[in-house]
Amino acid sequence: MSQLFSPFTLRSVTFRNRIAVSPMCQYSANDGYANDWHLVHLGSRATGGAGLVIAEATAVSPEGRITPDDLGLWDDAHIDKLKEITSFIHSQGAIAGIQLAHAGRKASHQSPWQGGQQLSLTVGGWETLAPSAIPFKESDLAPIALDISAIAKLINDFALATKRALNAGFQVVEIHAAHGYLLHELLSPLCNIRSDEYGGSFENRIRLLTEVTKTVRLNWPESLPLFVRISASDWAEGGWNIEESVKLSAILKEMGVDLIDCSSGGAVAHQKISLGPGYQVPFSTMIRQEASIATGAVGLITTATQAEEIIASGKADIVSIARESLRDPYFPLHAAKELGAEIKWPVHYERAK
Repeated sequence: MSQLFSPFTLRSVTFRNRIAVSPMCQYSANDGYANDWHLVHLGSRATGGAGLVIAEATAVSPEGRITPDDLGLWDDAHIDKLKEITSFIHSQGAIAGIQLAHAGRKASHQSPWQGGQQLSLTVGGWETLAPSAIPFKESDLAPIALDISAIAKLINDFALATKRALNAGFQVVEIHAAHGYLLHELLSPLCNIRSDEYGGSFENRIRLLTEVTKTVRLNWPESLPLFVRISASDWAEGGWNIEESVKLSAILKEMGVDLIDCSSGGAVAHQKISLGPGYQVPFSTMIRQEASIATGAVGLITTATQAEEIIASGKADIVSIARESLRDPYFPLHAAKELGAEIKWPVHYERAK
């Protein structure tokens, strides 16, 4: 029996299989509002058989967007379209999740197909925030270092966005603390050179993430799962590392986090990543074993047999499919056939089963 297609339960939520569609920015929103592109993009992956479909990094404040085209949840008016989307996802048997994010010093950029460069204030850009006034690239404008009032606002922004996510019908919230965005910037000593209670020691560098986690958990029902995505390694000397990730994951588990979504990199431009199939799976394995918490594996997972082996051998509890899902929205349906697993097809498509 395929382990990839076995159900998985966290709190009151049961995922029909272990395949998640990873959050992937679509850069297609207007002033944070979702539209029919997001409905079709996310909805088709639910129709395609995934157990969990996670909406892209969704900004908790306007200044937290990577680009002006990012999804947002800083306004109640953003809820209605997202509610339509979650309703459709759930009607297809999948669980709808959302990733709440703040881009930090990586905010205020063009969308990739427009060049991806940092936007100046004169062409629709905005001042960015970071733990320290260090730009990601030397050519970038320096961000503004967070002061205590900005930190308090950030925590409140996450709380309000969490409430809106619930009202929009999501059943999983994921806190984005990876890929060089704001919460990851606090964790990494390569980005964070503060000398106050948010910088220096491990305990200080994780403080903001734990404060955000606490407020999100308080504003998210006990019956629903909470994920945190981390970059398990900065892939750079002197940066955040897997040993710290294990230690952090154990702390987050005690705070009510249910799963660690194990990605890596993004903190600094000079990172050196050893890419290859499943290159981040060892991170999910180590965190799962040493922190005794459920994990998600992500990164160059592209085949059914590869995904099956990850789950069957206990390296992760779910596998997150990203680019392969863009290539094939129906990856789970095709994977089930390859693995000899039974999976429910949409009745409209059964003639092709």
